[in-house]
This record gives sequence, C-alpha cells and structure tokens, in this order.
Amino acid sequence: RSAAPAPGTTDTLAFPPDFLWGTATAAYQIEGAAALDGRTPSIWDTFSRTPGKVRNGDTGDIATDHYHRWREDVEIMSDLGVGAYRFSVSWPRVQPTGRGPAVQKGLDFYRRLTDELLNKGIKPVVTLYHWDLPQELEDAGGWPERATADRFAEYASIVAGALGDRVETWTTLNEPWCSAFLGYGSGVHAPGRTDQVAALRAAHHLNLGHGQAVQALRAALPARARMSITLNIHHVRPLTDKPEDIDAARRIDGVANRVFTGPLLRGAYPADLLRDTAHLTDWSFVRDGDTAAIHQPLDLLGVNYYTPTLVSESTGEATHRSDGHGVSEHSPWPGGDNVAFHLPPGDTTAMGWAIDPTGMYDLLMRLKNDHPNLPLVITENGAAFDDYVNPQGEVHDPDRIAYLRGHLAAVRRAMEDGADVRGYFLWSLLDNFEWGYGYSKRFGAVYVDYPTGKRIPKSSARWYARLARTGTFPEAPGALG
Repeated sequence: RSAAPAPGTTDTLAFPPDFLWGTATAAYQIEGAAALDGRTPSIWDTFSRTPGKVRNGDTGDIATDHYHRWREDVEIMSDLGVGAYRFSVSWPRVQPTGRGPAVQKGLDFYRRLTDELLNKGIKPVVTLYHWDLPQELEDAGGWPERATADRFAEYASIVAGALGDRVETWTTLNEPWCSAFLGYGSGVHAPGRTDQVAALRAAHHLNLGHGQAVQALRAALPARARMSITLNIHHVRPLTDKPEDIDAARRIDGVANRVFTGPLLRGAYPADLLRDTAHLTDWSFVRDGDTAAIHQPLDLLGVNYYTPTLVSESTGEATHRSDGHGVSEHSPWPGGDNVAFHLPPGDTTAMGWAIDPTGMYDLLMRLKNDHPNLPLVITENGAAFDDYVNPQGEVHDPDRIAYLRGHLAAVRRAMEDGADVRGYFLWSLLDNFEWGYGYSKRFGAVYVDYPTGKRIPKSSARWYARLARTGTFPEAPGALG
C-alpha cells in the first residue's frame, strides 16, 4: 500500500519558494475562431463535425472564444497570482496545411498572448502539439506515416522563430498516448481510426517527431531554453497479487507508458512490448537510427495525472471499453487482449474517474526511482464536477478543492521522499470543450457561461490563488482566498 496521505487528512503544507504554480489550457479546447485569419481545419474540426462522434454534436468552432478574449483571460490569471501559463499553439492556425510558410496572423496571436503574459509576470510555457493535426496531413496518412514527424519538426522551427526570444520552456507533445491509441486505436478521439497497427505506427512517429522537434528547437533557440514532453503516465495497478493480474498490469504498462519512456528516456523500445505485439507487427517501421533520434536530452518531464488504472486478467469480452476515455468496441491497447479494467472503490469525478491521490504519490516515486536525474513538473491535474451558478451568481465547488488538496498533499509528500517536482499546473484555467464529451464536462477553475462567454471564478480558483501566492494550503479545505 502507498504511504501517501489520504484526502482531507493533511495539515498545513508548505511548498518551496521557487515552486512554480501555473494553470493550463489547449488551443482547440478554448480558442474558437476556427476559420479566422487563415486557420484551416484540424482533425478535431473534422471529427467534431462527424455525426455521433462528440456529445450533443458540440464543436470547437467558438469554444470559450479565447482568440478574442485572451486579454481578459490573462487578467484572470494575473488576479489568481499564478506564475506560469501552459498553452498550446494551434498547428493549423500557424501552418494551415502542415507544410510551407507560416501564417503571420496566426503567429501574431501567440506573440501578443506571450507579450501580455510577460507583462503580467507570468511565464509562458508552450506546448507545440495538443492533438490538432492539420487535416491535410491526416489526409496524407497522419501520424502512422513517417513524413508527419518531418512536418512536425519543421513546424517546431517556425514557432521557435516566432517565440524563441521570449519563451523559455518548450513542450513538444501533449499525451502522445491519446493521439496514438485513442486517435488511431479505439477511435474515440480524432481522427477516429480503429487500427491497432496504425496506432503503434503513430506512437513511433510521435516519438520520432518529438526527437526531431527537440533537435530543431535546440538549433533555433537560445541555450537557456528548456525542452520537455508531457506524458499521461498511467499508474497501472493489478487488481490482485495473482500472477495473471500482475502480468496484465505489465502488458498495459508497456503500451500505456513504456512505449514512450523506453525510447524517449532509455533509447530503446522495451523487449516485452515488442513480444506482446509481435502478432500484430514486426515493428519494421522503426528504422536504424530512429531510437537515437528519439532519445534526446530533456530538461523536464511533464506528468499528467488524474486517476489510477486498475486491471486484471479477463476472459470476458469488450472489457477494454471501461478505460475511462469513452466507449468503443475497439481497444486502445494493442497487445492488451484479455485485460479487464476496473473502477477502484470510493468517490469519482463527473468523468466517472476514481479520486485517488495515492496514485499521484506512487507514480512520482516510480519516476524518481526509474529516472532519478530527470526533473518533473505536474503539467495537468484536476477534476470535472457538475458545477452550476447559484442564485447569488457564484460557483462553489468544494469537491474540486478537496480533490486538489488531496493530490497536492501527495505531490508534497513525494517531494519530501525525494521526487524532484518543480511545479504544478492546474487543469484547467477555464471550462472548455472536453473532446468527445463536448461541453458536458467542466474542468475549469473558472466557470464559463457558454452562450455569453462570461467568466465566473469558482471557489477553487480563489483557493488556488491563495495557494499560489503563499505556497501553503489555506487553513481549511473550504477556505477561500
């Protein structure tokens, strides 16, 4: 069992003075302006317009209209007192076809945003890819094709040229597991393909694109620039200590985590992953020199954590549907046949995800032990709940405060036990387009009234503001700033 504290049992905890407090968003989820200033469709524009793919037929056409309301949103961040903002650049806004010259109006949007952040004393942290592949590149084969990695490196150079003099921390990819295995395996994310071999090919070319992009960024940026990638490391636990369940956890860990950490951090794909998937592919799409290109030195590893993954051996059918990312008859787990997914006991969020901060602690300790010299940043952590505006025009979300408090206590405990965690980015600044769930799930610290665009900071925003300013928990879980 983990020794991490349970939610609600923590006393006042202090974080180091240089600990970075931030918040995070993604371009397609907030920007809107889907056809403005030269932007062309991404795979998410196409996917969200496909009947039955996104709840209620929602799209990101308007989202929270951040493209027009960015000044207001930066002002909210300034009021919160956060020290950093992690945002993603929309590839089709900057390079509409995924090839050729940049659209200056697209780059100008990010230049203005970055300048305003710096004016407010907020560090910009840029993510180059948060799932919005230009549709034209998908039409040419998408991430299962090697050429997409080359295109990504060229795009990285373009953004570095525009923002490199004012952005210090660069993240290549956000959660490549989702891009590869939800996009090309289970099909619950764009582009909605269901081919396990294509998913494995996509994973490799995402890794390769990362490595080539890091090389392109280092060539274009000042020496002080810091390189990172953000992974949604799954904290995979076996349901029991039976050998069959332990082996199920090993197999899922391979295709959830080590398919990325192997080449990225060790320079090779794990031998057991290759064996587990040998009935699907011989991995001949991995060419000589690829793993060396992928294995670039990193300054930080971004870690996204929401809930643990509990698995067992299964002889049942379609048990992979309960992976928490949407229902599909197609598995996002190549090589994970006959694995059942289970919901741990206890409270859940509006996503149906188990609330378990011990998973955060255990995950950070695993990374500390497996990769002891790699600094970590929590790049996403948060929860969706069924928030509403009360008659006084306020949004109270004590469940979110309790969630954040429990998980941050686990982060602090891991730091005390040797994990080198440098910062924490709350997901998310704003309620937004939650991918296949459309606008039905609210993760924001700030409530968005979608018909009007009005922003209303929730109780959790005020709680987090106080934490960001003092580095210590407000005295009681319900305390407001």
